[in-house]
Amino acid sequence: MHTKARIHADPVLDFDQFDCLPDSLVLLILNKLEDGRSLGRCSAVSKRFSGLVPLVHDVCVKIDRVVAVDGDSEAALNLSSPKPQNILSHLFKLMLFAITKLFHDMGGNPNGAGRPLFPQLSQPSPAQVLRSFSHVRNLRVELPSGDVGVEEGVLLKWRAEYGRTLQNCVILGGTLVSREAAGGEHEPCPDDSGTMPESFYTNGGLKLRVVWTISCLIAASTRHYLLRSIVGEHPTLRSLVLADADGQGALRMGAEQLRDFREHQLAASACSNRTQVPACNIKLRYAPCLELPGGSALQGATLLVIKPAGDGSGGGGGHGDRKEAEAFVSGAFDGPLRFAVMELMKRRTYLLEMNGF
Repeated sequence: MHTKARIHADPVLDFDQFDCLPDSLVLLILNKLEDGRSLGRCSAVSKRFSGLVPLVHDVCVKIDRVVAVDGDSEAALNLSSPKPQNILSHLFKLMLFAITKLFHDMGGNPNGAGRPLFPQLSQPSPAQVLRSFSHVRNLRVELPSGDVGVEEGVLLKWRAEYGRTLQNCVILGGTLVSREAAGGEHEPCPDDSGTMPESFYTNGGLKLRVVWTISCLIAASTRHYLLRSIVGEHPTLRSLVLADADGQGALRMGAEQLRDFREHQLAASACSNRTQVPACNIKLRYAPCLELPGGSALQGATLLVIKPAGDGSGGGGGHGDRKEAEAFVSGAFDGPLRFAVMELMKRRTYLLEMNGF
């Protein structure tokens, strides 16, 4: 008869080797993590992590739905809808919020589904999430989707640099055609003279590009306006990117632009919650068809380079330099889109002017 062996814990293994790591090394690991939600979970692991997570320099916050509020979540519960008109309704929502917050703090709802009981009442704003981080230097905020609606098959991408106002913006648009998906039946793009075809003015092509420009500038200025509380509450910020999960647009601010943002009052638009768009000069370049690497083509390829009228620096200093502006345009996109930009930069330039709005 075999005797039953008892298993005993090795006393040597009871000691947590992770505790031997210095705080500087743990912070280096946490900085590589970046994701705001994951960092939040790490802060609940131990007292040590709870003290180190707020010191992280690199943070990425992904937003499930758009939330914009200057105050606390208790003062604006469902931020995507108008404020309640009935005070009793508002008090009832406050009670629901308190109960939901209690369940959330206990680790979930009583049904054990692992999801918030009332998602609309428990969704924090980016500013509220970032209040847990006191030493953020590089921040990326990702919206759930792009702001500008386009028809199926239309490619529209934009990148913008802001200080207290617009400094640079580049827009790339066209209709993306996949040669491989069509079985290679499409003929190669025909050669053109490099000039704008007459049909561009008569079939609504120019009007469509103007709509793209206005829509992208409104999207960028709205995102810029939403950053007020984040920039104000985090003086350690050196780099800030507000992008979207679709990759449609991205607003970028470096250390110089962030300082300009803090030191000057924003010019808000009188009609909506966005920064006023200044009067701009626009350089338009166009190609009826542009072959791209990887077996695709961009029909009606359009590149719009936008700068404020005047010195174009937006008060940030140094951005009126032509080489820096060209570097911004050429580095705005990656892969085939970068190739498209470089090819369009060789095309004839058409100058447009736009009033501020």
